[in-house]
Amino acid sequence: MAIEKEERIVIPDENGEEHLFEVLFTFDVDQTGHSYMAVVPAEQKESDEVEVFAFRYEEKGNEEDDLSLFQIESEEEWDMVEEMLNTLTDEDLA
Repeated sequence: MAIEKEERIVIPDENGEEHLFEVLFTFDVDQTGHSYMAVVPAEQKESDEVEVFAFRYEEKGNEEDDLSLFQIESEEEWDMVEEMLNTLTDEDLA
């Protein structure tokens, strides 16, 4: 995975095809030390309805454009990400 700009990331799928995503937000959880990011497919960015993907991520080494993404598997992590997304959405609508 590589960040092209501050708000874009390229993520390969299971077939090795690369897809461009817009980063909606990132946040850190101090209690666990984990970092999370929510992204949407770049081609959906301007659509009325977008599919949001969320990942736990870790920066590899000292290169800021080199990340490892991990699928979120626990219910607690999903709840936390969903709450953050709802909070940011509510702020955007205000």
